[in-house]
Amino acid sequence: MFDFSQVLAVIPARYASSRLPGKPLALIHGKPMIQRVYEQSSVALPNVVVATDDARIFDFCKSMKINVVMTSSEHTNGTSRCFEASQIYAGQTGQSYDTILNIQGDEPFIAPEQIVQLTQIFFDSKVEIASLIKKIENPDDLLNPSKPKVVKAINGDALYFSRSAIPYVRDEIDQHLWLQKHTFFKHIGLYGFKANILEKLVKLTSSPLEGAESLEQNRWLEHGFKIRLAETEFESMSVDTFEDLVKINNPD
Repeated sequence: MFDFSQVLAVIPARYASSRLPGKPLALIHGKPMIQRVYEQSSVALPNVVVATDDARIFDFCKSMKINVVMTSSEHTNGTSRCFEASQIYAGQTGQSYDTILNIQGDEPFIAPEQIVQLTQIFFDSKVEIASLIKKIENPDDLLNPSKPKVVKAINGDALYFSRSAIPYVRDEIDQHLWLQKHTFFKHIGLYGFKANILEKLVKLTSSPLEGAESLEQNRWLEHGFKIRLAETEFESMSVDTFEDLVKINNPD
């Protein structure tokens, strides 16, 4: 039987965001965003920790009795920060974790059901890496390079991630009509890793496909790792800019 107590959810939280500095502490309806993400994640799993490189975030989490670890400021991506945090937290708690989740710290209304669904993918012991996708219904999402798209194999493994609309629908010139001809999926940026696989991923060198798309997951695929996908019905609501912050606080 799968043991949820062997799963650790890590929430990377950087203060120095170029588009929205101090983002983890930005207020969402009066409550700091990192607190909202932590509380939502804790509904789904018993073991959750925030990983930060900033004393302000660290001190806030401590004041709210939120599990938090201080990580290096040299990380270039959330995956390596997630790995370091899992090592530190395991040492602090004296517990080992078989599965590590990387939860986005900028989605204050993340659904606990999504986190549970991501975890359930690992019920299949052969899964190395897991992530979620959602069917694209809005043509603007299909053509938006900030919303990565993904194509998958029949067995549910990811084939490729791209900022372009993939696959190309050859018999339809108007891309706004492509959704009528094919089912497209956008990537939801939640990841799960077998702990031993995560340790291998952070040692990989960058790859050409990763560089071309600026999508780290293509590095893993190009090095031969498998990413199992599951379809979610929940829409993600990320906060990347001040405009996003205003919109999420004033939805009307």
